[in-house]
Amino acid sequence: MSADLVWELIKNNSSFIVKRSGVQFSAEPNNLMNLNTFKYSGLANTKTVAITAAARGVRITTTKAKKAQFPAKSGNSAVIAKSRRQTAKSVANLIARSQYRPDLRTAALARASAVISAQKPKKAVAQKAVKGLRAQKLAAKQL
Repeated sequence: MSADLVWELIKNNSSFIVKRSGVQFSAEPNNLMNLNTFKYSGLANTKTVAITAAARGVRITTTKAKKAQFPAKSGNSAVIAKSRRQTAKSVANLIARSQYRPDLRTAALARASAVISAQKPKKAVAQKAVKGLRAQKLAAKQL
């Protein structure tokens, strides 16, 4: 089935559509921006890209257009566990320079950056010293 026909069937009726404050989002897999549009659709397009968190690094999953009839064999996955800048370069090379889906380059880089930022451990916030007599009494009372 063609991608345009699939999109016409699922654009208004899909279990993945989420409507919030006048905007339609999509929770479907392989949708980089989570928007309900043909460009980012993971169901309608034959070539899709998914970027998820791995145990260490970022997992990039692409679908093979020729293996669409065999879902178990259609995915091609690679884990990139490098620094932020090297990961961004690898993602750009996999998506755009190999001519896979050059139109998804900026969305893929944004998703990879967000995944790396989410994996970064949070810094412990230092407790501010209390100033003033009342604040010191209140702090002593709470301990």
